[in-house]
Order: sequence, then structure tokens, then C-alpha cells
Amino acid sequence: MTNKKFITLGFISTAITLILMFSTSASANAKESDKEEASRLEALAKFTKVISIVEQYNVDEVSIEELMDKALEGMMGNLDAHSNYLKKKDFKSLKVQTDGEFGGLGITVGIKDGALTVISPIEGTPADKAGLQAGDIILKINEKSTLNMTIDEAVSIMRGKVGDPIDITIVREGEAKPLKIKIVRGIITIESVYAKSIGNDIQYIRVTSFDKKVLDDVSKAIKKRKKTTKGIVLDLRNNPGGLLDQAVGLVDLFVDEGDIVSQKGRKKADDEIYSAKSSSTVTKVPLVVLVNGGSASASEIVSGALQDHKRGIIVGQNTFGKGSVQVVLPIQEDEAIKLTIARYYLPSGRTIQAVGVKPDIEVLPGVVPTKTNEFAIKEADLKKHLEEELEKVDGVPEEEEKETKKDSKFIITQEMMNKDIQLKIGVDVIKALIITKG
Repeated sequence: MTNKKFITLGFISTAITLILMFSTSASANAKESDKEEASRLEALAKFTKVISIVEQYNVDEVSIEELMDKALEGMMGNLDAHSNYLKKKDFKSLKVQTDGEFGGLGITVGIKDGALTVISPIEGTPADKAGLQAGDIILKINEKSTLNMTIDEAVSIMRGKVGDPIDITIVREGEAKPLKIKIVRGIITIESVYAKSIGNDIQYIRVTSFDKKVLDDVSKAIKKRKKTTKGIVLDLRNNPGGLLDQAVGLVDLFVDEGDIVSQKGRKKADDEIYSAKSSSTVTKVPLVVLVNGGSASASEIVSGALQDHKRGIIVGQNTFGKGSVQVVLPIQEDEAIKLTIARYYLPSGRTIQAVGVKPDIEVLPGVVPTKTNEFAIKEADLKKHLEEELEKVDGVPEEEEKETKKDSKFIITQEMMNKDIQLKIGVDVIKALIITKG
């Protein structure tokens, strides 16, 4: 009986201890919560007080709406290079951009080391034809300085009526002084995938940006020449990125298992892991990926994932280093904020942000150095020269000319490779891999 009393008292004592512990813990949590709430209210009161003082005493009369806009712009702009407040015209411009066709220059820009930098010109656009290059720092747009200018402000100024000219002043590595480049705005429509042949058994696939058709177009191109293809050169140079699902799908064409990329944010709900599926793989031939400083975001995910899986050899230069995820969150019908909510991580766990992807074989751009003997003309060269001279006199049959142009559009010649040493090295690597694979 005595033992039962002690046992009962023991249970009561334990229960009281647990209640006290829980009460203490709950009390501590409540105090912490109250402290955080008080801190929030204090910060908001300080913000309101500053707004009120500026509105009352600033030398120029500024409305409360203008002050709030400036405050939001400053807050969002100071979070990171890719977050910002989108006023009515900025939000409208963003919607126009996502429609896929607009009047502009055809460049993708980003903030790098605090400067507005060309990530890449889009192939065939006015900016590309005018000679803008990846890595160019934009100093002025017309006569307006880009210092402290947001990406969206810059894009808004550069976009405009088709046919209107614009002056871009740039700073370029290797140039003694800034260059002023005149560009005429044009309709920007992007053809994202180009497929060509190198010899009889190597396929060249260039992806200029990751729009919604990339995966389908690349998959069709590979399947079309699957029987004869022994190696693929995937060119992602000057590719500024685009849709994540297209980048993941492109890697999945070459990799049959394992993670491709993970997305990690502050909240668990923002975390995501994207993995390869064997059913999506279409080829296992050797692969070389070409990259440079204009390869950003989605193209860095593709090249980095293929490198981590040891599925392809990366050739070229270090990529741009944009590995963050932005979402557009409307705050009113015609206003929104663009906010960074997560960062991308490659299969090995490394981040892309600010560091980019380092190539396995570093190759600077340029031409292939060749040495020719102008005095030694081979018989075949002489014959070809004479045939060309005859064509100048007699002309080329129309059908033959059309066929030649059609063929050259889908073929990369030795002459083309000699003008592009990164491509030439990539092709040499692929040939070595084909021989090794047997």
C-alpha cells in the first residue's frame, strides 16, 4: 500500500514537473514572440516617422505616394541585384517581354560587380549585328548613366519603337576608352535551336535561349540523325537562360538517373529537387558542351549538371554565375515585386551563384592559328580557283546555287571552325572521345 502511495506521488510529481516545464517553455516562447512583435512595431513606427519628416520638411514637395514608391524601390533594390519593385510601366514591360516578341535590341543584361553588364547578345538581333559582346559593361544608354540603374529600368529604356535608333556606350576589356555603338531597334523574335552537321558523324546543336520549345526541338534534332551520330557538340555560349523545366529536360535527354538540380529557399515549401528519368534519355553518345561568360542561369544548370554526372566535357570559359530563382508577386492589379526566393544547387551540392561553372578545358575565343605558304599552290587548289573564276564569268545555275545555300545552312565547314577556336577544340575532343569509345 505504501509502495502504491509512493508510485502515485511519483506520477503526480512527474506530471507537475512536466506541466511546469511546459509552462516555462510556453511562457518563454510567448515572451520571445511578444519581443519580436514589439521589435516589428518599433521598426514600422520608425519608418512612418521618417516618411512623415521627409514629407513635411524636404526642400521639394513630394507626395506620400512618391515617397512610398521610392522607399519600396530602395528596399527591393538593396536586397540583391535581381529583386526589385515593379511600378505600373515596369510591370507592363515585363508582361510584354514574356510574350516573346517585342521591339528592342536583343541583349540580355545583368548586374555583375555592381555594373550593368551584357550577359549575351541574342544571335541575329540588332545588338548582335552591331557588335555588342558578352561581358561589355553598359556605361550609358543614350545620354543617361547606368550607375545605380536597375536591370528593369535599363530594359525599359532600351526597349522601344521598332526602327528607332539608340546609342549604347560600353566599356570593353582590352579597349583603351569607352565605345559608343549605334543600334536600330527591331522586332525581337528568337529561334532558339540550330542543328548542323560536322563531317559525317558529329552533330552540332546550338541553343541560344531556353524558351518553351527547346526540349522538343533538341529531341527531334537528335532523333533525326541518331543512326549516323557518334558524338554531339552542344553549344550554350551566350545563352542567357530561360525556363527551368526546359533546362532540366535537356539534361534528361543525356542523363538517365540521379539529380539534375535542386532549388533551396528560406522556406521548405520553396525547396525542390529535379531528377533524371531513364525513360527520357534519347542518346548516350559522347558529348562536349561549349560555354563562355555569356552562358547564364539555365545554361549553367545544364553544363554544371552534365559536368557533375561526368556525362560531358565542358569547353570554353567560366560561365556568368547567376544561380538564383526569382518570382513576380503582384501587390496590386498593375504593380508587383520581383523577389529572389531560392538558389539553385548542382548535383554535387555546389552553387552557381556568383561563381559560375568552370570548364574542364579552358579555351579563350579567337581564330585557329594557321601557317600558309602563299607560294605553294596545290593542283587541287589551282583547279578550284579556276572553277571559281569560270563561275564569275558563266554564272552558277540557279538550282545549284539554291542547293548550295541550303546545304551550307546545315553544315559546319573546316573554314568555319578555323574562325572559332573554341568550337575547333570541342570538335577535336569529341573525335578523341569517339575513338576512345570505339
